[in-house]
Amino acid sequence: MVSITVFAKHAATAAMCLLLCGCTTNELGTKNTHPKSREFFAMDTYMTMKAYGDGAEKALNAAEFRILDLEGELSVTDNDSEISALNNADGEPVTVSDDVAVILRKAREIGNKTGGAMDITLYPIVKEWGFTTGDYHIPSAETLSGLLENVDYSRVDISGNAVTLPADFQVDTGALAKGYASDEAIRLFRENGVDSGIVSLGGNVMALGAKPDGSDWRVSVVDPFAPDTDMCILGIRDKAVITSGNYERYFIGEDGKLYCHIIDSSTGCPAESGLVSVTVIGECGLECDALSTALFVLGYEDAVGYWREYGGFDMILVTDDEKIFYTSGIADSFTNVSDMNAEVIS
Repeated sequence: MVSITVFAKHAATAAMCLLLCGCTTNELGTKNTHPKSREFFAMDTYMTMKAYGDGAEKALNAAEFRILDLEGELSVTDNDSEISALNNADGEPVTVSDDVAVILRKAREIGNKTGGAMDITLYPIVKEWGFTTGDYHIPSAETLSGLLENVDYSRVDISGNAVTLPADFQVDTGALAKGYASDEAIRLFRENGVDSGIVSLGGNVMALGAKPDGSDWRVSVVDPFAPDTDMCILGIRDKAVITSGNYERYFIGEDGKLYCHIIDSSTGCPAESGLVSVTVIGECGLECDALSTALFVLGYEDAVGYWREYGGFDMILVTDDEKIFYTSGIADSFTNVSDMNAEVIS
């Protein structure tokens, strides 16, 4: 019998982390005492939003409604979602919303740029490991080999809003959904006259403007070796800060190894890239969310290579030998509050 110890962000723990340490990332210390705020549960996580100004309440209502609507479109476990319709279409084309089409195109773009490190067709393998069902176990090599025959993001055909998956393929947009939702929440803040606000969607943080006093929003990033504590603090405005780490959802197998939920499409196994945490900072939440997963799979050298080639974002990489590396664009806003050594990527 397999002995397994399971660790995951359950609802009560997630709620406490959001209030105290920000789960993965969290806004810290605004001085204005009159914001409008909202807390709710969606996309399998607790979410908090804060907005300032006359349109704040209307903006929060619109953003919450929008996120719940996106959940209905994107949920891989909701039989009525568009993703479920795709996964059960048996090779037939499905007409999807603009939201789903945008997310699928971004997934393909990042997949192409990273050599498949972002692959949304991994859902059957993620499910086999138990990360969606709770039935955690180590699949056999034969099982994984068979499932990998139906994993290849490049075979997802997107023509306008018509999407076709090969029969026996299934997709999951979980690595992009909250990033896209944060973009949409901030868009609705702007449309309703809010020019200062912040959203934390399960630890995926995105800020609009500066704080009302003109200073940067302060966002903490969790120490992957001690998830109840902060590793660093960033000052941001008009940016998303999104982290993927091996501490977020994992189990310990009978072999004593840690198996995390981030799967390497080249092996069908949890990624073992030498990284334990990747934080991406940029203007687009969707892009940051996708990259945080893909760069985690790539590992340090290839992640740095990607950043040098494409740019347009900053990042914080934490290696399994407890070292922090961060890009020069955040050097002036980065404060290390851990015992780890931190250095700028040259």
